[in-house]
Amino acid sequence: MFVDSHCHLSFPELAHDLPGVLRRMRENNVVTALNICTTLAEFPAVLAVAEQHEHVYASVGVHPDYQETEEPTVERLLTLASHPKVIAIGETGLDYFRLQEPLDWQRDRFRVHIAAARKCGKPMVVHTRAASMDTLRLMREEGAAVAGGVMHCFTESLATAEAAMALGFYISFSGIVTFKNARELQEVARAVPLTRILIETDSPYLAPVPYRGQTNEPGFVPKVAEKLAQLKNIDVEEIAFASSANFYRLFKTLQPHAQVSHEASRAPPKLT
Repeated sequence: MFVDSHCHLSFPELAHDLPGVLRRMRENNVVTALNICTTLAEFPAVLAVAEQHEHVYASVGVHPDYQETEEPTVERLLTLASHPKVIAIGETGLDYFRLQEPLDWQRDRFRVHIAAARKCGKPMVVHTRAASMDTLRLMREEGAAVAGGVMHCFTESLATAEAAMALGFYISFSGIVTFKNARELQEVARAVPLTRILIETDSPYLAPVPYRGQTNEPGFVPKVAEKLAQLKNIDVEEIAFASSANFYRLFKTLQPHAQVSHEASRAPPKLT
């Protein structure tokens, strides 16, 4: 049993064949997916998928890459996050890779998301790229540890992972960890304990080996688990159990058909 902790089912690349995507997801034993919101305009479509499918949940947030979009307010995020299928605030964070200063608007937007997560008690989905120092600084300053969350599609250093885990955050690995040139990230994956690991596709992007170059989808997430199992020299079932239990623990939800008991989802797996 696997969980895709971060996918974009409402993006056109997947939405045009959503029944097929969900069927292949089930065929590959992926029992739950978190459909991620990137703009407020996109949120109705993100929520609709979650409402229509028991095993799909939604987030609400505005991605840091998008400057020319409706800015969220704490009140707006709280209103949208009140829906029972919305289990996370985000995707939010900082991304300095493509954009140049001044980026105060991006940092202010991140602060708004942290405040909303703190107030509603729902975890954050944090994106950070070429901005790890500022991301961690704002997380500390704004009290992100109160809400907790996940550093999604993690590609940063072990020091960054350790700092995030010290704030109570989980580390999520995507298909990037399967790439041949991702040796530094693979070393990070070896070091992150099972109690802090999530897996994701970030689909429709970043398809794992052997599907690299194809449109990614939730049914491919077992390949991420297989690579992590190889790196840690353990059975893939251990990665599947730990990452799924971590997801349900973090997001305070459990699918009735997930084949993981409530008690098991609370019991931390052994460290590796």
